[in-house]
Amino acid sequence: MPRLALLLTTLIWGATFPATKAALEQIPPLSFLFLRFFLGTVLVAGWFAAAGHGLRYDRGMLRAAAIATGFLFLGYLLQTVGLRYTSASNSAFLTALYVVIVPLILRRFDRRIILATSVATVGLWLLVKPSTTMSVGDLMTLACAAAFAAHIVCLERFSRLFDAPSLLLWQMTAMTLLFIPAMWWEDAPVEAFAPTAVLLIGLGVTGGLATGAFAVQMWAQQLVPAQQVALVFASEPAYAAWLSWYFLGETLDAQGWLGSGLILLAVVVGALASGASADAERGGAAATA
Repeated sequence: MPRLALLLTTLIWGATFPATKAALEQIPPLSFLFLRFFLGTVLVAGWFAAAGHGLRYDRGMLRAAAIATGFLFLGYLLQTVGLRYTSASNSAFLTALYVVIVPLILRRFDRRIILATSVATVGLWLLVKPSTTMSVGDLMTLACAAAFAAHIVCLERFSRLFDAPSLLLWQMTAMTLLFIPAMWWEDAPVEAFAPTAVLLIGLGVTGGLATGAFAVQMWAQQLVPAQQVALVFASEPAYAAWLSWYFLGETLDAQGWLGSGLILLAVVVGALASGASADAERGGAAATA
């Protein structure tokens, strides 16, 4: 059940790509990110009020939220700025390399994970067709992948040690505050914030649905090892490509279809297949948390 929830969560993450791309025709990226996380903060705070759930704010909770938020903010910032200096295809491929970085950080390897990671990497290459030259933007995006990988690793531990809803709200609040100076630096014109249908839909998908997906991720990471979470999330570029093809009319050739198919095969092999090794890893991670 948690793995299926993560797979559906990744579908929502994939939907944020075409939604964001359409919204960025109107508003600069950092200003959009501020609005996205502000809306997410309001929604999560509203859930706290409606559910009567108490917000935890002890020193350990705040420290965990600060560490996780630091990696999350770095990931978004490096990815967004890196896009100014590299292609969208390189950005998509390099960002998704967290599927390789997560097991490297955790030093968790078995033949099934190695096979699935290799298949996913080949699928990503075929899907996004990155260039082989490296630029400053590519290096920033590679650092972004490392930051997102560290965030996934943090959530595996912190979501088991602390109250997950409180951890979510503190992260959303901190992200909103961190993007205030970034939005001011962009100096977007007032008309960029006009409540057009495109902007409202973009915020609904990224600030509404994606915030719910983030909450599901934090719940699932209490049960699923981080390297399997990363493999499931590797399907995000495939979902993004399919949704962009369907809603935005973007082209997807035979190589792209093959690549996205390989990514989903890797998810099935590495994250959804049941086995004794997966159960042992989960139990070991819970014991050390």
